[in-house]
Amino acid sequence: MKQQDGILADARGFMKSRVILTAAELDLFTLLHERKADARDLAKEKDLDPRAAVRLLASLVTFGLVEIENGRYGVTEKGALLSSRHPESVLPMVLHQTALWESWSHLTESLKEGRNPAERKPLTERGDGTLKAFIGAMHVVGRELAQEIADSYDASSCKRFLDIGGGSGTYTIAFLKKNPKMRGVLFDLEKVIPLAEERLGSEGLLDRVELAAGNFYRDELPGGCDLALLSAIIHQNSPDENLVLYRKVHRALVPGGAMLIRDHIMNESRTRPPAGALFALNMLVATNGGDTYTFREVRESLEEAGFVGISLVRSGERMDCLVEARKPKGR
Repeated sequence: MKQQDGILADARGFMKSRVILTAAELDLFTLLHERKADARDLAKEKDLDPRAAVRLLASLVTFGLVEIENGRYGVTEKGALLSSRHPESVLPMVLHQTALWESWSHLTESLKEGRNPAERKPLTERGDGTLKAFIGAMHVVGRELAQEIADSYDASSCKRFLDIGGGSGTYTIAFLKKNPKMRGVLFDLEKVIPLAEERLGSEGLLDRVELAAGNFYRDELPGGCDLALLSAIIHQNSPDENLVLYRKVHRALVPGGAMLIRDHIMNESRTRPPAGALFALNMLVATNGGDTYTFREVRESLEEAGFVGISLVRSGERMDCLVEARKPKGR
């Protein structure tokens, strides 16, 4: 019975997920972080059915995210992380996952057709709120890992760092803090640049960073850099799109310059890292041609783009693998 119970528990795991996502969409955790409330007041403020609100809150109590005392609800220490008021809030990432819910509901059809049959708008066309939530989510998932990555790679000799699709500057911040003599170039969409300017300003790094607006699918990249980073980029692209992008990075680097790719890098059976196997399905339902790639696949594309000295310099389970490739010194 234990095996059966485990399978059934996994299969109904979506129920718990949906409760947390719904509470996050309603921003209940922020409200209960700011003040304790009874169910009736909360239902009135959020325009919920009072009976339904009690059932939702009861589930959140059983999850350890909300507590109840004398009929009034408040967040637990764990639940406070889902509040927008918490300094280490994970709410942006959870809100991003609510957007994935719809895509994952088409997994069966996607497996039959090789892509998600539902029509999807590009992220930039889903409203500024959705874009801001996504950029915020990427900062949440990357802020600690970025410093770990920067600390693990010797970039002390590099002078000009190009962060391609750099979002709000999570990795630019990490690399510049680790390497005080380095200057940065953050390249991302025009709508993202103000978010980067705000975060870099709060870190006191704006005077060391050039903010460049553009679309790496259409535009050339800023040149004259000796280190370029593609952080969590290649999985959203098809192999052909990655080859085009690698060639652009090659042109942007000075001779002898290096490119780093941070992503899931899969073994040949595509079963490790385990998170990468699941993420490949996420790309199936969420992108037109994205995937997770093996080191052999990445190496072959990089060689075709003109890179040499390609190596896997870091392995990991958390999308923290690093591939290094160099532009030949004579070119």
